[in-house]
Amino acid sequence: MGLSFVSRRAMAVGAMVVAGALGLSACGGGGESTSASPNDGASASAPAAAGGPKLVTPGKLTTCTNLPYEPFQFKEGDKVVGFDVDIVDLAAKKLGLTQEIVDIDFAVIKSGAAMATNKCDVAAAGMTITEERKANIDFSEPYFDATQALLAKKGAGVKTLDEVKAKGLKLGAQASTTGLDYVKEKGLDPKEFADSPKELLGLQSGQVDVIVQDLPVVLTWLKKPEIADKFELVASLDTGEQYGVGLKKGSDPILLKAINDSIAEAKADGTYEQIFVKWFGKKPGELG
Repeated sequence: MGLSFVSRRAMAVGAMVVAGALGLSACGGGGESTSASPNDGASASAPAAAGGPKLVTPGKLTTCTNLPYEPFQFKEGDKVVGFDVDIVDLAAKKLGLTQEIVDIDFAVIKSGAAMATNKCDVAAAGMTITEERKANIDFSEPYFDATQALLAKKGAGVKTLDEVKAKGLKLGAQASTTGLDYVKEKGLDPKEFADSPKELLGLQSGQVDVIVQDLPVVLTWLKKPEIADKFELVASLDTGEQYGVGLKKGSDPILLKAINDSIAEAKADGTYEQIFVKWFGKKPGELG
């Protein structure tokens, strides 16, 4: 759900985005909690424990995400697992907390409304750090270098977005993502799908001929024989994106420091590489 390539906006516009998203959140459309529900949006954060961060629910680090987005976050039975889940767990354990995950609409996450209304303490949803999003969200240090990819039916005969456009092929993209923004900037008008499973279904059902999605997601899809038999990765688009953990604007410095420290320590002691290999089957830098 990577990097937005739209132009930078003024802080005043960012505030309007948050206000609009607050309305969206209030109207529903978010997912359901994978465990006990956090406080509703009208309630304030719980008082901080001695020396600890202010939290939506005492003893828990509540994380907003958008399911499924395999391998970053998805359900395995009744449990939510994935790369992002393991990354946030590092900070949760550092703080002596248990991570609780809430499934919510990605538009509410990327606008900052999910944190602003105390739906969650942090957001980890394969979310790229962008200047537009930074107007409404504080981000951790980057924890993943991302890129986009094109998935098409075998024999489509395209390797670039220019060829997709020249051949008049129908392109699909996930709504509210940087993949969508990227192809629009390249002059294409893709069909938008609400989430990644619907986007893949759109390709499988012939609604579109090609889709753009984050490379690790495409590679995970291609591990399934029924997809690999009919579709192929036709291009990687080096968009220079980086994911970050999102926090409420004006974030709690204790929480932000714990997240940044846990990421840095994991990269230094080899834990990050272990988590990376666990979910991607390759070491950092070897995905492309």
